[in-house]
Amino acid sequence: MITQKHSLLQSFKFAIEGIKIATKYNRNMRIHFIIAVVVILSCFVLKMSYIEIAVISMIILLVISAEMINTAIEEVIDLVTKEYREEAKFAKDVSAGMVLIVALGSIAIGLFIFVPHLLNLIK
Repeated sequence: MITQKHSLLQSFKFAIEGIKIATKYNRNMRIHFIIAVVVILSCFVLKMSYIEIAVISMIILLVISAEMINTAIEEVIDLVTKEYREEAKFAKDVSAGMVLIVALGSIAIGLFIFVPHLLNLIK
């Protein structure tokens, strides 16, 4: 039960701290951020429409959010038990699977949007 109330500003500070922690201690999060920067820059280089950039941005946010949820689930499980438990493995594997599905889906959507632009460069 949460008993302490925080101001809106404090809540934003906690959220930003969470992003910093996830990025500092999670290699996959850093990889997602690097790829996100490259992809967004590529959108502008290829002169994509605002709609295409919006779709790509939403997909990036979805992947990063899934990775943060996965990280939170794994940390909570590690907090609850240090010993091997089949239930803990199941939860960790399922949350990692969520990230994989979202990442593979984002690649498919990215290819759908990027390939026509890349083919135009070849012509």
